[in-house]
Amino acid sequence: MSRSAVSYICNTSGKRIRPALAILVGGAAGGATGDHVKLGVILELIHMATLVHDDIIDGANTRRMVPTANAKWGNSLSVLLGDALFSHALTLATDFDSIDICRKVGNAAREVCQGEIIQTQRRFDLTFTKAEYFRVIGMKTGALFAAATGLAAKLSGLDAETEMMLYDYGMKLGTAYQIYDDCLDLVGSEEVVGKTLRTDLIKGKLTLPILNLLETASEAQRIKLNKRILDQEPLDLPVLLGIAEYEGAIESAVDTALDLLAQSRGDLAPLGDSIHADALSRITLFLAGLLEKCRR
Repeated sequence: MSRSAVSYICNTSGKRIRPALAILVGGAAGGATGDHVKLGVILELIHMATLVHDDIIDGANTRRMVPTANAKWGNSLSVLLGDALFSHALTLATDFDSIDICRKVGNAAREVCQGEIIQTQRRFDLTFTKAEYFRVIGMKTGALFAAATGLAAKLSGLDAETEMMLYDYGMKLGTAYQIYDDCLDLVGSEEVVGKTLRTDLIKGKLTLPILNLLETASEAQRIKLNKRILDQEPLDLPVLLGIAEYEGAIESAVDTALDLLAQSRGDLAPLGDSIHADALSRITLFLAGLLEKCRR
């Protein structure tokens, strides 16, 4: 059962952005090696483990237009499945000759878990700030993007300054991607996106669009929203659409993500010109196009 369950998750894992980033950085730095591929596999396994656990926490029934692990086999098996993916990823990381790379993979996995824990603890919490939001998404999403690009640079033997710039590229890209995902949860269509949406609202996650809305809404509207959050009532879409500042809150979140993407392209300068470096830049432009579609 465990083998078929792992195969099921791997076959529905989606875009494989993190492995692509690791291999593209390797290609731009002189050529991707087996170690770059291994890094991509490790980070994707960690990512898949977090998705399995996320779907349990959120009660999500579909992902990539197919049933989630928890919908298919129940929560108990799904928890163990996520644990198995985590443990296999960390075991693979011990194959690297450099203990520093193994340590940084472990640190990235820890960051992801800590980010998820903090986000879960702070649901329905009106004291949650934008600074804390950015810290959390930097941990839960940015950390693996940054590990993919930063560690790929290290595997290629690039200098410490370039490694840090590419780490920053990954962190900014991952942060922008999470903002996009948070906007999509509000404005996307389940039929188009292929996964359960509105879970952030139902579970009381205070994402950037909602934090923007709480900051700009009128006092009466803010009191109404705060009461719903404190009472742990769903912030359903009809409630939000009735607030004039709602569209502006989405727009502001999109603009924040676009600014991060623009900054990230500057971090690619040390790589020079190549088809691989160009692909890394085009990824940011593609994401920018998706973000623009979130504007209402």
